[in-house]
Amino acid sequence: MVVVDAGTGNLRSVVGALTKIGASVRLTRDPEDVLRAERIILPGVGAFGEFMQGLTRNHLDEALKNFIQSGRPLLGICVGMQALMEISEELGSYQGLSLFKGPVRKFPSMPAYKVPHTGWNQVWIRRDSPLTRGLTSGFYAYFNHSYYCQPHQNEFVLATTDYTLDFCSMIGQGVLFGVQFHPEKSQAVGEILLNNFVNL
Repeated sequence: MVVVDAGTGNLRSVVGALTKIGASVRLTRDPEDVLRAERIILPGVGAFGEFMQGLTRNHLDEALKNFIQSGRPLLGICVGMQALMEISEELGSYQGLSLFKGPVRKFPSMPAYKVPHTGWNQVWIRRDSPLTRGLTSGFYAYFNHSYYCQPHQNEFVLATTDYTLDFCSMIGQGVLFGVQFHPEKSQAVGEILLNNFVNL
């Protein structure tokens, strides 16, 4: 298992969660490690633009695209999910990896809703997926984000969550997946999801 480090945050909790379920983990910024990997987790924290710059600076963006074209499994987490989209409006306009069509948008300002969306919220499964095997629709997961993915193609929306609006909290096509919540902070539910990914 390769965990990609874009250089924008502390990834110890992701590595720790994977180690806990018995996965052998390599944390890397080396595109050659990406190209050789059996499966990849792309965790993201912080601003979208800085995250993408970190990938580009280390030539990880093209390596990730080549990896995905080979048909091997990849899971993006939080900003790592957002990076799979075409473009983000966070602090400007930044290009993503364009693996799914659609933008990343900021939550609208609404009374009684704080942004960032932080804490536990329900995830409603909309389509069957090997990633959600063993999970019941409406499960609670831990979120921490101010922007959300807005895929143009509904058939790739695996799950949604309600916060100011009904947004895509899980996306997937084949063995390419993204989750907006943090499985590494979602306790037993997160362990099930990560274990499902490890065993694809």
